[in-house]
Amino acid sequence: MGGFQVQANGQEYKVGRGAAMKAWRTIALHTTVAAGFMFLLQRYGLSATLESSLLWAIVFGGCAAGLAYSQANR
Repeated sequence: MGGFQVQANGQEYKVGRGAAMKAWRTIALHTTVAAGFMFLLQRYGLSATLESSLLWAIVFGGCAAGLAYSQANR
């Protein structure tokens, strides 16, 4: 995440620690919201068991984390 990035106008700027922390905060937020949504949908919307709901929440949260990570590193 370190180094230089080029803006649209051609100027380079250094990516600082603040940008990296914001990216990890965004990834954590996406993971938490996606896992919570899937848990609530499975548990109360579809009346699934607790084990099934937790498993789907973990899988869905992991997928959301991977997607958010790939988008943050574009």
